[in-house]
Amino acid sequence: MNMDMKRDKAPAIETAGLGFSIDGHDILSGIDLRVMRHQWIGLIGPNGCGKSTLLKNIYRQYQPSAGAVYVNGDDVRGLKNKALARRMAVLAQENNLEFDFTVREIVAMGRYAHRSFLQAATDEDDAVCAAALETVGMSGFAERSFLSLSGGEKQRVYMAMAFAQQSEILILDEPTNHLDIGYQLHLMDTLRQQQRDRGVTVFTSIHDMDLAAAYCDRIIMMDRGRIVAQGLPEEVLRADLIQSVFHVDVEITTDSETDRRRVRYLRYHSDESRATRA
Repeated sequence: MNMDMKRDKAPAIETAGLGFSIDGHDILSGIDLRVMRHQWIGLIGPNGCGKSTLLKNIYRQYQPSAGAVYVNGDDVRGLKNKALARRMAVLAQENNLEFDFTVREIVAMGRYAHRSFLQAATDEDDAVCAAALETVGMSGFAERSFLSLSGGEKQRVYMAMAFAQQSEILILDEPTNHLDIGYQLHLMDTLRQQQRDRGVTVFTSIHDMDLAAAYCDRIIMMDRGRIVAQGLPEEVLRADLIQSVFHVDVEITTDSETDRRRVRYLRYHSDESRATRA
């Protein structure tokens, strides 16, 4: 079997014994996961459990202290920046672009992986960027200053930049941040359309378990730097598991139309109430 055939059969993303530590403190330990191609994987867990750190190790902002990350079977440490960008587009949780560029110019940054250094934008680049802006409902903002936008509008522009990159894999860290409920649903529908039409693999951290259940093919749950459960939504989104990890009582139901799980939050257990229950 040649190398191209091996890459075609490899998972989109795989980690093997991944660990990450800062000043001797383990943030991630023994992370083994496989994200198969064309799937939508949701990453859930309480604040501080290591979700963002895991994603940063995958898209190479951080270097693992142990183990390895593979994209299409290739160790990410051996890929050049443009090669990795052609395979993987990233929407990070913290975006701090403060240059006074137009919205169009921001989205065009997503095309750098497809051009040589100092090469001017092509007609194809312009068309891809225009389509990306239309996809996120920002076509009318193309000539606006990016700095003049609201937080939600900026988030949609960043999403357009990721779409313009036309990568095989989309990694998104809390993509619904700053978005009202209407645009949250619009974004999730758009990601699903990208998955179906282009065969894109989606790996996203997400706080809302109801959204995760409605859209994700599989879910990974983290707690304290480790994976505690992974599988189909009905396998992971269990009342006992959610209570153990998030310390919240929930009611789990099944939507009669979509056959997807619905999660209704009932009560949070403070440290004191948890001690009493114990």
